[in-house]
Amino acid sequence: MQHPIPDPAAMNDALAAALDDARADAGQAGRTFQREDAVGAVRRHIGRQQGLVRRAFEAREIKGVEAGRLLAALIDGVIATLGSLARDATATNADSGPADAADALCIAATGGYGAGLLAPFSDIDLLFLSGEQPSPRVLARVEYVLYFLWDLGLRVGHATRSISQCLTLAGEDATIRTALLDARRLWGEPELFASFSARFAAACSGSAASIFVADKIAEHRARHQRFGDSPFLVEPNVKEGRGALRDLQTLNWIGRVLIGVQPGIDLFAASRDGSDAFARAGLLTDHEIQRARRAWTFLWTVRFHLHYIAGRADERLNFDVQPVIGARMGYAWHGRQAGVERFMRHYFLTVREVTRLGLILEPAILASQPHGVSGPRPSKAISDEITRAGLQLLDGKLAPLPEPGFAAEPLRMLSLLDIARRHVLPLHPLATQALIRNERAAGSLPDDPRARALFLDLLCARPTTTTRCGGAPWLHVLNDTGILGRMLPDWSKIVGQMQFDTYHIYTVDEHTIEAVRILFCIESGTMADEITLAYDIAREIDSRRALYVAVLLHDIAKGRGGDHSELGSEVATEVCPGLGLDSEETDTVSWLVLHHLLLSQTAFRRDIDDPRTILDLADTIQSPERLRLLLLLTIADMRAVSPKVWNAWKATLLRELYTRVAEVLEGGMAAQERDGRVAQAKELARDALTINAGPGQGALEESEIERYLSLGYAGYWLSFDTDTHARHARMIAQSDRDMAPLTVEALPIPARDVTEVTILTADHPGLFSQIAGALAVAGASIVDARIHTLSDGMALDTFWIQDHAGHAFEAPHQLVRLNSLVEQALSGRLNLDREIARIAIPAIRRRARAIHVPPRVLIDNRASDRHTVLEINGRDRPGLLHDVTRVISEQSLQIASAHITTYGMRAVDVFYVRDLLGMKLTGERRVNEVRAALVAALERAEDANADPALLT
Repeated sequence: MQHPIPDPAAMNDALAAALDDARADAGQAGRTFQREDAVGAVRRHIGRQQGLVRRAFEAREIKGVEAGRLLAALIDGVIATLGSLARDATATNADSGPADAADALCIAATGGYGAGLLAPFSDIDLLFLSGEQPSPRVLARVEYVLYFLWDLGLRVGHATRSISQCLTLAGEDATIRTALLDARRLWGEPELFASFSARFAAACSGSAASIFVADKIAEHRARHQRFGDSPFLVEPNVKEGRGALRDLQTLNWIGRVLIGVQPGIDLFAASRDGSDAFARAGLLTDHEIQRARRAWTFLWTVRFHLHYIAGRADERLNFDVQPVIGARMGYAWHGRQAGVERFMRHYFLTVREVTRLGLILEPAILASQPHGVSGPRPSKAISDEITRAGLQLLDGKLAPLPEPGFAAEPLRMLSLLDIARRHVLPLHPLATQALIRNERAAGSLPDDPRARALFLDLLCARPTTTTRCGGAPWLHVLNDTGILGRMLPDWSKIVGQMQFDTYHIYTVDEHTIEAVRILFCIESGTMADEITLAYDIAREIDSRRALYVAVLLHDIAKGRGGDHSELGSEVATEVCPGLGLDSEETDTVSWLVLHHLLLSQTAFRRDIDDPRTILDLADTIQSPERLRLLLLLTIADMRAVSPKVWNAWKATLLRELYTRVAEVLEGGMAAQERDGRVAQAKELARDALTINAGPGQGALEESEIERYLSLGYAGYWLSFDTDTHARHARMIAQSDRDMAPLTVEALPIPARDVTEVTILTADHPGLFSQIAGALAVAGASIVDARIHTLSDGMALDTFWIQDHAGHAFEAPHQLVRLNSLVEQALSGRLNLDREIARIAIPAIRRRARAIHVPPRVLIDNRASDRHTVLEINGRDRPGLLHDVTRVISEQSLQIASAHITTYGMRAVDVFYVRDLLGMKLTGERRVNEVRAALVAALERAEDANADPALLT
């Protein structure tokens, strides 16, 4: 259905007709036309016209820029009408005389509204331009207009100033100067506005132009720091984020000032005439101007959808609105890629293009500024090398010579970066501009062995005393300029590729470059205090090139559907020889990409105290060198996902896993039988409780020691270290002396970012579920658990917990509350279902509900010799673990250990279970019963996501 699209003239005619009708209605009612009649008529007119614009926009008959111009034109007509109404309302008989300068008034639009665009819920910025000493009548007119607008419910930003006041304040405040740059006359004295325009243009020339540009650059950088310096954050700000609308506006403002403030010059003018000035001035090419206008149109369309969906001036593209806007803009499933991911990739490619336009314009910006101090003069040898490469130094920065250009000799693009890297020379903006404009020429580089060698040198830059950074900054340059996609065509498929979840905060390409940076930091020792083991291992590896290439390619097949590890391994097999890697390096890279999730999934989802887990892992890895490479790749990958993903607890698990697998690969673990290891653990515990027990360490009686040593089964003795065994012994002995039915001990372990909660009580069905519920009510997240039933029927359960920020519970009041809630839950005095619902409903926010997490339950009888492994995937929420473990208990299964991991909104909970006879879960019917019960619990969590009231 075609919707009528209003035009400015028709809207003005409709407003005049609405006011005439209101006057006629007042006359027919036998009363004078009042201000309230006018307010009502104008309000109805605005509502009707806004509705027409919205319907045409949402039907995709007009885009955001056109809709913004229509809304601005609508308000233009309203302001002009109000100006006339104000003049008539304040008119006196003296107005028939000669005009007085004190009565001069002009209403102008400023800021974004002045540029002729208005978003649905944006402020209307007005300048009431007056004479030097405005008369009371002028002030009354201003007041009339403002009160009328406020009565209409519009948000108005306003200022009443003379020309000289405008110029003075513009010289002092860059924000005011920028707003006045887009000033546009709406109503009033044309001569007054013309005088202002001429004087303002003169005030923006010469040294003032340089000051303006410098201020905008400083403001630009500060805004990026505030809203995220990367344009590839997965929940970007459409207005203020890097590469977003404000960046385009800044480029436009700076360009207009550099050209000279003149009427009609605008990069985004409705006609080509205004933007052609940018091409004539040599700031941008015609093709670049077209790209800027496409980006402008796309971002304004996204912004309009955001405003209409939110019903307010919302500028952040959160997860909950991304699928909605994607569908509204026509992005549907294509192959195996969801519509929302296609939409967001278009968004990220757009902001990347805006960022590139800023880099292209930078040389002109730099030329407008006073020249900085040149850097130190390089040695003659370096100068000669620069000259031979067809390069030069400008203000101490590396730049290409005009001839021959990069298009004629594409290899010089990589030579430029290589020389800059080796001699620690910054790139001149002209160099970046030339790289971007000659991106297509880089298509021939993959066939050049010299180019491949230079690329590997850039990627694998070694830490030195003079090298301040590794390959990541050069990868950023290659990616931002588009050359990396030309060197590696498969790379271009992940540029701007997002994953629609709350776990990853970067696009795939940005995440990968960050992983390379992390790897360099590990290798160079800048993270030595944080990841000591990794730093030591990095110095021992022999396959350094293979490792860096594996990090570069580990997610190269994301977004293609299927297992990205398997697909990426195949891509690596094809790509590596082309990069100059030999067959052994290629095989290593392919293997690393295939298994890059192996260590993390094992450490966080499997019981690493189970010998079968370690032996299976060692069988897959086989080589100590591959184990070292895989650990480094795993750490770099995890650290690059998000600063919040990595913590000391995960570092501890990975370190323990690495140590145990390394021991097997070196022939150590297999030599020691299980019974021998148990006997050794008991002997060490006895020594700790007798020989090493000093004052204050809780020395036990011999009988108490013997009782303790008789309680634990083999799995218990192999699950803890000697210090923990000694602590448990003292806890059990004290509980026996006090005849306590329940003992709870909470021990913060800051070095691991966890608090260890140990609970000793009589074992009974549902115990794990009750404890999990109590910990959820306390605001704790369980990251690991060991469940042991002692030979006397008592349960000795250990939980490792963190707060929502991923840190240990340390404050005394937190620990007291933990103990209290566990005691209340186990004694039946705490209604867990009610308390969990109370905390879960606020936690399920609209943003989180946008992420669909399909429930999945895997039941594996091969991963452990003694237990069935249940892997449960579903939406994370407070109390989920309580619900799941209650179902496990209801299915008459005993939990031996639990391993809890969250990936954004997705929880992956793994339980090692046995039936009441201590056997594995067997029989297809029984397995299906358990799976169905667990899926039902997960579906309840997903239903609660759609309607949180279902939790009550």
